[in-house]
Amino acid sequence: MKKPAGKILTALIFLPIVIGLIGYLVLRESATQRPENVAITTAGYLDMCLSCHPEVKLDVAHDAKVVGCTPCHLGNPMTVDKDEAHQGMVLNPGDLRVVEQTCGTEGCHPTDINKIKNSLMATNRGILATLLYYWGEAETQDGEYSIEKLLNSGETSLAIDYFRKLCASCHLWKQKYADPDAPLFVQEKGGGCSACHFVMPEGTAATTVTSFEQSDYVPRGEKKMKPHPLIIKKIPDDNCIRCHNRSGRIGLSYIGKYEAEGYGTPYEEGEHSARQLAGGRFYLELAEDIHHQKGMSCIDCHTRDEIMGDGTSYAHYEEQLEISCEMCHSPDPGTTRKDKQVNNIVPREDRFVLVGKNDGKERPLNLPKPDICTYPGHKRLTCESCHSTWVPQCYGCHVKKDDRETHLDKLTLEETPGWWEEGRSYIRYEKPMLGIWGDKVVIVTPGCQDVVTLINKEGEISGGFNRFTMAAINPHTTQAKGRTCKDCHAEPKTVGLGEGTVFTENGQWKFQPVDQGIDTLDGRTVGLDTFVTIEGEPLQHGSRENLRPFNKEELQRILRVGLCLDCHTDYTDPAYTDYDPKRPCPVYTAP
Repeated sequence: MKKPAGKILTALIFLPIVIGLIGYLVLRESATQRPENVAITTAGYLDMCLSCHPEVKLDVAHDAKVVGCTPCHLGNPMTVDKDEAHQGMVLNPGDLRVVEQTCGTEGCHPTDINKIKNSLMATNRGILATLLYYWGEAETQDGEYSIEKLLNSGETSLAIDYFRKLCASCHLWKQKYADPDAPLFVQEKGGGCSACHFVMPEGTAATTVTSFEQSDYVPRGEKKMKPHPLIIKKIPDDNCIRCHNRSGRIGLSYIGKYEAEGYGTPYEEGEHSARQLAGGRFYLELAEDIHHQKGMSCIDCHTRDEIMGDGTSYAHYEEQLEISCEMCHSPDPGTTRKDKQVNNIVPREDRFVLVGKNDGKERPLNLPKPDICTYPGHKRLTCESCHSTWVPQCYGCHVKKDDRETHLDKLTLEETPGWWEEGRSYIRYEKPMLGIWGDKVVIVTPGCQDVVTLINKEGEISGGFNRFTMAAINPHTTQAKGRTCKDCHAEPKTVGLGEGTVFTENGQWKFQPVDQGIDTLDGRTVGLDTFVTIEGEPLQHGSRENLRPFNKEELQRILRVGLCLDCHTDYTDPAYTDYDPKRPCPVYTAP
């Protein structure tokens, strides 16, 4: 049967088109260079990223040739077209804004995301709640706040505006390299999971807080290609110190660096001292923590759940804290304050050792000296109250807001009205002050001695207030040898009275302070280093409801021992055996 003429004609018309299309496809295929470097991902599909990025080298667990690139960075793995491949891609997989799609996917780390987002390093809950309470904007310092809520709501107030502009560069929600105008050491902060599990390859000059010189590590926004960072589980101290170098400054203190006054002394050949931290802050070298001296890293003590969180949104650091000195230095070590077992304290013959998480080195754990550490009169002392010989003390924080200018909001990276500026009266490190937290003696230091001044758009002073607070701190300056007896019992600053002279008059204790306070809008303040009067009257707030200075009875008991120390110089002296504070002294007539 013959085909109809119309169908034959149609076939003749389309045949050249089909042949031409086939020829084009054959020609394009022959001209297309297929990538040699592809990865078969854990999901079972091809990842073309390595065709353009063959130099990427990571750890075994995250090897791009095994895992691929798009499970972490997203984007389109099935194309070699740059624009198509990069569509929907993220620079930092650890960013908390996308982490559920990257690090938190099934098969990777899904159980950690809720923990991290509720950790204090992500929420900043304690900082926010306490600041609002200090500044009279909240009735309690236990309020439920978080960086995520501020990002989503845009909420602000006087205290929150201050936080946004001066305090909000240290938290896990901060985006790495999002502000190209910021110093590099600030750009490197934050990044969610990448805040800790991130390090540049060996040989790359990365910036650290403890080095004033900027590195040649090129930040985002510049054309020079930089190496892919490594993903790590062994966290170097630099990653911790990058944020823990302001406020309590525990990261700097741990390595023996004390941020000094801005004079740049001691001068070197007529120039400022070369000892500068990132940001141009001068420092002095003091006694490093004994644990750092022995080569221990931060993560050798601090546990995973303590750092990353356990899923609970805690109000304050002491609630999330797990470790204690007794965790290591006790007859049966290895258990945290929350009754959890740590995995790097193990028995060895007749003693226990701590195994370094970064270096694998075994360090023997010593027991406290029973004759001094368990002395009945010292049963309330925390270990740090005796073994921390110095602590950074920043007195008189002068805070000014000027509505005539704008300031960068560190959360939104937008300029908003109100320029904040702060300065201090003076700083010290010697003679750490003691106070009572609950039923324990702890070290206290100026938490926030805020002297706030507000300037309106007309350049006039429109208001201001003061709020002086002492805060408990573990300085991270532990020494093997504790403080001397006189450093506590014969030193007025240590017991909270401040620098000055203690004496007796007509059978009563008296104190003459050196610091007479400063003049402010609210009048003259108390002496900046005075927590309490000789009569036991508190002069400044405590950072917690149950944090207080010594009361009158406690002050008298402590100072009376100080009178004995001229003759009875050592704690082994028989005078201190079964010590009775009412026992008369033949030399001094004490109250």
